[in-house]
Amino acid sequence: MSAPTRLDRFKQAMQIVYGPFDFLTTDQLAEWHPPGNSGGHRGRYLWTDAFGVLNFLTLHKETSDVKYLTLAQGLIDAVHTVLGSTRDGKSRLPRATDENPCAGGLRIGKIDGGGLDGDGQYHHYLTIWMFVLNRTSVASGQAKYNDQAVALAKAIHPHFFDDIHSLSPKMYWKIDMDMSRPIVASEGNVDALDGYIVFSLVAAAANDHQCLAAEIANYQRVIDRKGRHVVSHDMLDLGMSLWLAQWGPPSNTSAQQLGARCMDVFDDLVSTGSLEGNFHRRLAFRDFGAVLGLRCYLAEHSKYDLQIQQLIETWERMMKSQPEDLEAINQVMYAAALNPGGELNSSVYLFVCAQADDTFPAFRKGYLAPERRAEMDLGATVSAGFPRIPRIG
Repeated sequence: MSAPTRLDRFKQAMQIVYGPFDFLTTDQLAEWHPPGNSGGHRGRYLWTDAFGVLNFLTLHKETSDVKYLTLAQGLIDAVHTVLGSTRDGKSRLPRATDENPCAGGLRIGKIDGGGLDGDGQYHHYLTIWMFVLNRTSVASGQAKYNDQAVALAKAIHPHFFDDIHSLSPKMYWKIDMDMSRPIVASEGNVDALDGYIVFSLVAAAANDHQCLAAEIANYQRVIDRKGRHVVSHDMLDLGMSLWLAQWGPPSNTSAQQLGARCMDVFDDLVSTGSLEGNFHRRLAFRDFGAVLGLRCYLAEHSKYDLQIQQLIETWERMMKSQPEDLEAINQVMYAAALNPGGELNSSVYLFVCAQADDTFPAFRKGYLAPERRAEMDLGATVSAGFPRIPRIG
């Protein structure tokens, strides 16, 4: 028996969460509702399902099978229905409507309704969902998804800011489900940079490139106040910082400096042996986030291939020891990390990054389609309504 291909492993991980979708008939596909296996309230969890949609888009790109695009769109609808509604499911979140399901933001999907670790809205979950909608618009050619991303951006933005009109505003990390008050008033490490880049991508794909110019300028002021971006040794934080750094064009020295500093931190993790032990105290999905960020940023074979391969293979053996309530998020992020480059149907089980732009998952710049010039510049084109490139390095 031949070894499972990466496509086999990718699909297996996705089917653990979303069921045996490859066996759906045409009629079943038309009526498909994702099973409630995402590890969240009423079966949906925003971060997990964001990765789920992007993984379906990857399958659509790799196989040219429209079925996977249909599954991605069905999952988006389910998220908007469940997480765009109150916890009892009786009504949309305040300000949201059936026509504009994102106007009230989207709940995290936490099992518990109250407390600091209960349900609410996270800025970084909402921006990854905006990216999901933007990428779905690119993959499907349907502007409505990017329009929903714009609506979500405008709806949530002011509620995450304190003293938004000042020269040095601050941000909240978490707000209440109805966006009425902050729950955690401290700032997330990457939230301002995340907002700047994702809002820029979304605006670049809109008919009006200036539609989010004011919001992007607010993020710029937070970045200016905070100064040099702090690169964390936390694996997921490191990976998401690298994922963000990839969107800076070669002319953006700040993005290049951020990427270089992230790689310095990864070098430190390798040299100190931090990647080699204590797996029983680590969370698989956080390590998979680092792998994804590395593979998006390092668009070529690198000296880190062996460490990344060993990290993935270790977690393949040990994922069953992880808490049961993390299975869904572990599986979707494993699938995303499993396709860093090369063909998914390759029987060569190497986790390396090919040089061609058409061999990366939906997280990777240029994978689904060539990026628009404004997207590539991330604000460098003043005539497009964007502010100057931020000091993120």
